[in-house]
Amino acid sequence: MKKSKSGAVTRTTPAAGVSTAKETASIHQVGQRPAISSVPNTIHSPIDGGRVVSDRAYVFINVHPGRTSDVTRALCGIKQIKTIDPCWGKPDIIVVVEVSDQDAMTQLVLSRIHEIDGVSQTETHLVYRLKTSNAA
Repeated sequence: MKKSKSGAVTRTTPAAGVSTAKETASIHQVGQRPAISSVPNTIHSPIDGGRVVSDRAYVFINVHPGRTSDVTRALCGIKQIKTIDPCWGKPDIIVVVEVSDQDAMTQLVLSRIHEIDGVSQTETHLVYRLKTSNAA
């Protein structure tokens, strides 16, 4: 973890299928403890040095009552799903998926996830990449 002159902390961690993920937040003192004044943001870098090689999305999955465990087990068999998080409330499950392009995303969500017995509805949130500039 590095601390810049402005008090911002930058942490670099490897992410699945991505060369690095950077989180930056501004930290200020509140009493004896530091307080984070802004929500961290994640910027995904292309792993080949220039081209974006995959599309990432968060898929919110609602399931029929009592079916969360069954659906979670079925999701484990899909290699494009990088994380599976069962949750309290709605959605019932949040997954992170990475695929080669948006056509593959469509096939994954509509043909694989929707076909799992117990899934009632999905909501897909595509991740976009922010370009960073060196301008001061």
